[in-house]
Amino acid sequence: MTAIIEVNRLNKTYGKDSVLKDVSFVVEQDKIYGLLGRNGAGKTTIMHLITAQLFPTSGELKVFGENPYENNRVLSRLCFIKESQKYPESFRIVDVMDVASAIYPNWDSDFAGQLIQDFRLPVKRRMKKLSRGMLSSVGIIVGLASRAPLTIFDEPYLGLDAVARNLFYERLIEDYAEHPRTVILSTHLIDEVSNMLEHVFVIDNGKILVDEEADDLRGKAYRAVGPAANVNAFTAGKNIVQRESVGGFMSVTVLGPLDGSERRQAETQGIEISPVSLQQLIVHLTNDQMNREVANI
Repeated sequence: MTAIIEVNRLNKTYGKDSVLKDVSFVVEQDKIYGLLGRNGAGKTTIMHLITAQLFPTSGELKVFGENPYENNRVLSRLCFIKESQKYPESFRIVDVMDVASAIYPNWDSDFAGQLIQDFRLPVKRRMKKLSRGMLSSVGIIVGLASRAPLTIFDEPYLGLDAVARNLFYERLIEDYAEHPRTVILSTHLIDEVSNMLEHVFVIDNGKILVDEEADDLRGKAYRAVGPAANVNAFTAGKNIVQRESVGGFMSVTVLGPLDGSERRQAETQGIEISPVSLQQLIVHLTNDQMNREVANI
């Protein structure tokens, strides 16, 4: 598989503050990635480095096999939609679309027009008069209709209601199926996007905590619920990240694999086993008390 982004021992510091610490990862062509983590973990810094809006302190970064800085061959092939996207106040929505059509070589005006209808945007309204949700919709339309080989969305849904967010996810998946490209989603609404993610990066305290295929990551935790004594015995010695008791019953979340024989054993003891959602798993992994346990999963 072709590497779109190659990051090797990347560091970014501001004075004595280290924002990224020896970060290394590879982003492959034509996959949907999730870049996940808590606020301040380093996600936005990584995206700004990839899109040449920041310079690394040390380390190597290649996008499409080249250094992205002041490199139009690279920058013309990527689209970065930020949560704080700014537009000239005099611009109308139609002006933003006109500029985007001139910037992005793969721009699809018909698709953009359909998306404008889908999101019910008033194309002649000035950007400064748009609601937060409308501004987010404009960014989503630019990101999708650009059909850039590398498209990055940083919290693209701010101000959107559940219906509009679902519309974004549907249009992204539909167009990705017809026009594959590399997409990076940075979002806190992990459960909403988990089914579309193919690979997950979790960053915490400036370091890559998880770099795994999404399907593999989903199988790394489970919840055991049943009589307290039985659950305690069943989970003894396992990597427990959460324990809750109600009456004589107990719910325990375990990091680690579960084989067939253990599942059958749980059934005989009246213990119900259920999967842990990707969002719940990420919450556990980015809990400061749990970081030391990640190597065990």
